[in-house]
Amino acid sequence: MSLAPAAPHHARLRLWQRQALAAYDEANAADFLVTATPGAGKTTFALVLAGNLLRRRVVDRVIVVAPTDHLRTQWADAAAEFGIFLDPTMSNAQGPVRDGAHGYVTTYAQVAGRPAIHAARSRRKKSLVILDEIHHAGDGLSWGDAVAEAFDEVHRRLSLTGTPFRTKSEERIPFVTYEVDGDLLRSQADFAYGYRQALGDHVVRPVVFAAYTGVSRWRNSAGEVIAASLTDAGTKSVEAAAWKTALDPSGGWVPHVIAAMDERITHLRETGMPDAAGLVLASDQEDARAYAEVVRRLTGEKPALILSDDPKASKKIEAFRVSDQRMAVCVRMISEGVDVPRAACLAWMTSYRTPLFFSQAVGRVVRARGKHESATVFLPAVRPLLALAAEMEIDRNFVMMPPTSTASDDDLADPLDMPQGPEDHPDAVPGMEILESDASFAHVLHSGKAVTASEHSSEVTGDEADYLGLPGLLSPEQTASLLAQRDSDLRRRVDAASRDHGPVRQAAQATRAEDLAAGQAGWRAAKALRTDVNQLVGQLSARTGTPHAQVHAQLRRAVPGPASASASADLLERRREHLMGLL
Repeated sequence: MSLAPAAPHHARLRLWQRQALAAYDEANAADFLVTATPGAGKTTFALVLAGNLLRRRVVDRVIVVAPTDHLRTQWADAAAEFGIFLDPTMSNAQGPVRDGAHGYVTTYAQVAGRPAIHAARSRRKKSLVILDEIHHAGDGLSWGDAVAEAFDEVHRRLSLTGTPFRTKSEERIPFVTYEVDGDLLRSQADFAYGYRQALGDHVVRPVVFAAYTGVSRWRNSAGEVIAASLTDAGTKSVEAAAWKTALDPSGGWVPHVIAAMDERITHLRETGMPDAAGLVLASDQEDARAYAEVVRRLTGEKPALILSDDPKASKKIEAFRVSDQRMAVCVRMISEGVDVPRAACLAWMTSYRTPLFFSQAVGRVVRARGKHESATVFLPAVRPLLALAAEMEIDRNFVMMPPTSTASDDDLADPLDMPQGPEDHPDAVPGMEILESDASFAHVLHSGKAVTASEHSSEVTGDEADYLGLPGLLSPEQTASLLAQRDSDLRRRVDAASRDHGPVRQAAQATRAEDLAAGQAGWRAAKALRTDVNQLVGQLSARTGTPHAQVHAQLRRAVPGPASASASADLLERRREHLMGLL
């Protein structure tokens, strides 16, 4: 096989990609950081650059470090289209890169497992290391150190990220230049291509954020029944409890919002996107299975269920990408880097709310295929999510209609930029018993502000009601009015489905029981997983010379949660997956 890939057709490149290539050549530096909005085409840019450097013999090897195993295959397939052969199957146990390959694709977890082997491979030849979503080098305290150890002496490094990121001063990510941003450090890109620019170039879809409120009811640890609206929850603790209650699949909020998204998908399919699909983003596997049952009950069609620890997850993502299924329910797996261009709707049914995760997840539905497509994100009307959506809206509306005012950088440097503490997390409300919830449309976001339906807004009839068509076709007030008008129909649809089927939780638990091996439920599954985790910790300790206690501590930082003795089966499964990636 020739080690000189064919030159790409530059006519295929977008303007920003050509500009970034020129900026790279002008910089002629060992390190280069590109920040480009999700869906803009970072992979294509990186592979064209890699091909250029290989042909010019600036480098003789390409190594890609990706966040997940699924993305290893995606990178390898994309590289093949440019005549670059990257091996996506290399493990830490293998030695040299196979003959005839231009390089290989690995993961951050694998690099952290054996940085020395990656250092040896990258130093054997002049190498370009592509660090995909470089912010992942800060996911665990050991990951950044491992990346630095493995690739400190390589010839060239290209770092990619879908959004600018901030880190704590003691957790600097290697090969990234920072500027001081209050108590944090803000990454400085060598080339940036933001959502605003991408929208103006028709590279991404405009996003409509539809916020849904509702009343949640729960019993606190003192036995008192409390009711609160998502929109007017008041204190953080009440907001967290109301949010957690709304996300419970046995209540009324979840099916109402899923029905709204299903209706939107139907409209898209009838008006120019015949393969339109939606993603339901869940916090954990139990909720994901229950949400999948809600989808089946409301739509009559079983959705794709994509779980992060499912060995078939990558195949399920690929199958959904090219299928005609209307919805996929997923946990984390589809939040970053996964390319499903037909997905145009997202239901935010998770308690995750960091800016990086929000931007990457919304990025799954903004990849444009035509100039007349738009994306819709359905989300709870809670302060943390509305703040993140408003920031994206401010950027978006520079193209459509500039906002009357924008927040300063100091205002945007909110604690939301860092992972929330356990006391603020909706899943960490002690001693509460969920009772019920309902849902109603609250508002759409426009120019960074909430726009509600008004009795004075223009009536939406006939061809005007192009149900959330292009933002600007309907005014924000008309869009809000239209969604509010549809609420009563959605409520009747959900009520009818509830009468025809049993409780969602029971159905989901039955599904889960079918997935478990006979006789291995509950504590037995957790016990077996705990044994696996302890054995893997022992193997990692023996291989690295790190004491068992330190390995356990590193594991808890990488996969947060209680100690293994009191961890849930779901958490133990994720820790086992993490450890296997390190070995």
